[in-house]
Amino acid sequence: MKAANSETVLITGASSGIGLELAKCFAADGCRLVLLARDIGALESLAGELRRTNQIEALVMTADLSRPETPGHVFKELEGRGIVVDVLVNNAGFGAQGIFAGLPLQRQLEMVQVNVAALTNLTGLFLPGMIERRRGGVINVGSVAGFLAGPGMAVYYATKAFVLSFTEALAEELAGSGLTVTALCPGPTETNFGKVARGGKVRRLKITKMTAQAVAHHGYEAFRHGKIVAIPGLRNRFLIFWIRITPRWLVRRMSKFYNHVEE
Repeated sequence: MKAANSETVLITGASSGIGLELAKCFAADGCRLVLLARDIGALESLAGELRRTNQIEALVMTADLSRPETPGHVFKELEGRGIVVDVLVNNAGFGAQGIFAGLPLQRQLEMVQVNVAALTNLTGLFLPGMIERRRGGVINVGSVAGFLAGPGMAVYYATKAFVLSFTEALAEELAGSGLTVTALCPGPTETNFGKVARGGKVRRLKITKMTAQAVAHHGYEAFRHGKIVAIPGLRNRFLIFWIRITPRWLVRRMSKFYNHVEE
């Protein structure tokens, strides 16, 4: 299903990983892109590649979503430039691995700011215009972590539970509005996420990962077909099924084992 060439898509965390691959998906359909992240060099490189490959317009914005005022600044800057955002992709996010009391509190509060507050703020700023125009929608990048508690990554899992719940509720509120709201919930994926979350430590349990390209393609197709919850990969879908039928105490124990890292 092809998108209209007139669509403008704002993607946060677009400099690498799933965000970068989602940018390529939208670019392939001729969408105008607004790419947002902190790494200006990576953004400029991606924008140049997408312009050459797809003959599209790609704008670059640097912003730090860990700062509470950033979403408002992004909205005002785009509004001031006459740029109407049709699709918002809330992809920016990060995690931190370790027991809650042993991790820096400020870092975990920044995680809540990026993963929850900025996502909510940006959605609240851009959504009214979409509703008025009766077109577009939102992709919120969550995780299979949103379906369970995560000892060893307690705050990260909790933020992704918010993303999943918020997205599902929003989709139901907007039923019949002409908008699509999708939660993309990948499992382990080949990105820089793990290195950042573990701080260079090695996870005790090693499993194969999906590519960011495969995850992004699944999420993009799900969004285009109006799916509310998109879980890429048969293994991840089986995991969610297992979580739903397994006692919560056992799920917590398994999650704790999975999140253990070697010192």
